[in-house]
Amino acid sequence: MSSQPVAAAATAPGGRPQPPARSGGAAAIGWILTIGLNVVAPILTYNALRDHGWSEFGALLTSSAWPVLDTAVMVAWRRKLDEFALVTLVFIVITAAVSLVGAHTARALLVKDSAVTGLFGALCLATLLAPRPLMFYFGRKFATDGTPESTAWWNGLWQFEGFRRTMTVMTTVWGVAYLAEAGIRIALAYVLSTDTMVVLSPVMIYGVLGALGVWTALYGKRSAAEGERRAVAAAAAAATGD
Repeated sequence: MSSQPVAAAATAPGGRPQPPARSGGAAAIGWILTIGLNVVAPILTYNALRDHGWSEFGALLTSSAWPVLDTAVMVAWRRKLDEFALVTLVFIVITAAVSLVGAHTARALLVKDSAVTGLFGALCLATLLAPRPLMFYFGRKFATDGTPESTAWWNGLWQFEGFRRTMTVMTTVWGVAYLAEAGIRIALAYVLSTDTMVVLSPVMIYGVLGALGVWTALYGKRSAAEGERRAVAAAAAAATGD
C-alpha cells in the first residue's frame, strides 16, 4: 500500500496532526526485502530445486518458506509483533495446514494457495464489522516507520470521520479485489502448467497489489482534496456566522 496517499487522505487541514518525519531509507529496505523474499526468492528456489530433480510439489512447498523468513525478519527488525505481522503469521500457518490436507499435487497446492489469498479478501470484508477495518493496520505498517511517535500519530487519526470512511472504503475494495484475484488464479491453475503458474502466481498477486496501490494513491489524493474543501467551507461558514 502506498504510504503517502493514505496519510494524505487523513491529514487535510482542520486541526489534524501532521505525520512525524520518517526514514525513506528504512522504507526502501523494507520493500526490497518484501519483494525479494516473497517474489524473487520463491521463483529462483523452485526453478533450482526442479533442476536438481525435485518434484513439483516438493519444490513448490519448499519455495513457499521464503515468506515465513520475510515475516521473521520484519518482526526482528521492528522488535514487536504488530497486528500486521500477526495476520501474516496466521495466514502462513493456515497455508501450511491447508497444504498438508487433501491431494498432494502441485496443482492442488496452487489451488490451495489461491484459496488462502481469497480468504484474505474475505477477511478484509469481515473486518468491516470490527471496531477498525483491516486496512487501518495495513496502512499503519506502510504509512509509519514503527516508532511510537508515528504509531501514535496514525492511531490518533481514527477520531476523524473522513479517515474512518477512507479506511472502510479501502478495506472493501481490497477485499473484493483479492476475492476476484483468487478465483481467477484457481481457474488458471487448471488450465496452465505448474511451471507457468509458479511464475504467474506471484506476478498476479503483486500485480493486483500494484494496481490497488495506484488506486489507493488516486483515492487518497481525492479524499485529501475533499477534506481540504470541507475545511475551507467550514472555516468560511464560521467566519460568516461571526
